Amino acid sequence: MSTQASPTPPVPAGPQPVGGATSHLEVDERMQALEGAADAALLAPSVHGSQPWTIVLHRDRLELRADRTRQLQTLDPSGRELLQSLGAALFNVRAALAARGWAVEVDRLPQPDDPDLAAVVRPVPGAPEGRLPMLVDAVHRRRTHRAGFLAEEVPDELLDYLTAAAAQEDSALVAVLSDAQRRLIAELTQEADAVQLGHPDCRAELDRWRPQPPIPAPTDRPAGPRRRTVDSVSGQDRTFLLITSPTDDPIAWLRSGEALERVLLELTVLGWAASPMTQSLEVPRTRARLRSEVTGESHPQLLLRIGFAEARPDITRRHRDDVVSTGDRARSPRHPDEDGSLVRGGAGRPPSDDAVAHRPVPDGRGGTTWI
Repeated sequence: MSTQASPTPPVPAGPQPVGGATSHLEVDERMQALEGAADAALLAPSVHGSQPWTIVLHRDRLELRADRTRQLQTLDPSGRELLQSLGAALFNVRAALAARGWAVEVDRLPQPDDPDLAAVVRPVPGAPEGRLPMLVDAVHRRRTHRAGFLAEEVPDELLDYLTAAAAQEDSALVAVLSDAQRRLIAELTQEADAVQLGHPDCRAELDRWRPQPPIPAPTDRPAGPRRRTVDSVSGQDRTFLLITSPTDDPIAWLRSGEALERVLLELTVLGWAASPMTQSLEVPRTRARLRSEVTGESHPQLLLRIGFAEARPDITRRHRDDVVSTGDRARSPRHPDEDGSLVRGGAGRPPSDDAVAHRPVPDGRGGTTWI
């Protein structure tokens, strides 16, 4: 299977100023591009479906901010996974702006005294970044796979391709190829899962944020055995991938989230599915073992399993009005819905458009926590 991308067709650069001044047309097109980028950010994957972000739009820039009310205080006390979620949203912003013909300037964590400001993105005239325009369609098609995979072997050339993709985001991709390391990852996932489910606060947080899986559509195909994510110990596939970074600080966490989304979108383009798995990275003891026995000097940030699988519906996303505001207009006030929950924009809006379903998965975690 060849995974080399065909030459990227030329993409028109963003509007050029006339006579050294910014034209009204450029301002209008920039604002339209920023609005579209905000929409793309809302489709990013996030740990446990928490979607912990808010976006502030200005005439010349987009600010991506953390929503600390949606941080997992027990599972993610340092905010590492929160920043990774923001990094995935940031990558979607970059891809959406590139697809509209803009180059971008990105300031990551620009204000030490404001740690909630994850990034400031400015569209500027110029050539869009490389392959990003070709990934924007995958932003809308990407889904996190939350069930078993088929047994097809992942080819080496795909692993090489994904490794190069992660490197573009200042991260590394470590493919887990040996039987011993695959067994280790399965064991550590199960160990961390037991630790978390045995801790009342962790369990409560999982029950709050874990999404209800969609009911599969009826099919005429005969039912077959389902493979659980953590059961890949047979040595017949090479599907565990670790995204790592040379440091373990907030900028590395943000960049690893960007690397995650680039890898997930590339997989979507090529017809593969992915299950991010976080348990072994959320428990300090198991994360330390991953580093000492698999990644060496690099810090493990995200664990993926990839393979072939059928496409599945996505989760409910937060309502745009609850996330996006402009620099001169605050988000609309919340109003109580019929069920007593707070939603934006008053009565009459279906609850499914406004909130993540905070219901536990009845058949266990299955090794997948990002959506």
